[in-house]
Amino acid sequence: MTAQKFNARDVEFQIEDFLNPGTWVSIAPGSGGTEGGVNTFSRSREYETTDTTTFGSDGQAESQIMQLGKVMKLEGFLLKDPATGALDSGQALIEAQTERLGTDSLCGFRFWMPGDANWEVWPKAHFQVGDTGGGNNDKVGWSVTVTRSGASTTAAKV
Repeated sequence: MTAQKFNARDVEFQIEDFLNPGTWVSIAPGSGGTEGGVNTFSRSREYETTDTTTFGSDGQAESQIMQLGKVMKLEGFLLKDPATGALDSGQALIEAQTERLGTDSLCGFRFWMPGDANWEVWPKAHFQVGDTGGGNNDKVGWSVTVTRSGASTTAAKV
């Protein structure tokens, strides 16, 4: 089959429950007509290079990539149960994870895109929640930036 466009809304995101390692919790999912919280995501890469220019480079700059970083930003709406005040379980885990420091600040994150057989897993990642708020006629916004620490792996999507 030929490569084709796919819907951003079909991408899935999960955080590993730091209290129950190996247990994955969806982050503000919305499928089958249910209200979801995430409405935008962006995945980016960060590169660190080193200059390898020498006199033999004849005045032409030379460099090499020495370090690769990956970042995922999720944006959308804060989901909260009006009766209990409980947040979406994935958003709640992220909010709790952002209060942890040092080695404890790292936990797993994974995402899946339509057509992939496997999750892309970031076994160690840290999370930074953005500003929350809105105006008079807005729904309350929410965002998180997930930064990978170390290499990615994969896991079969079951």
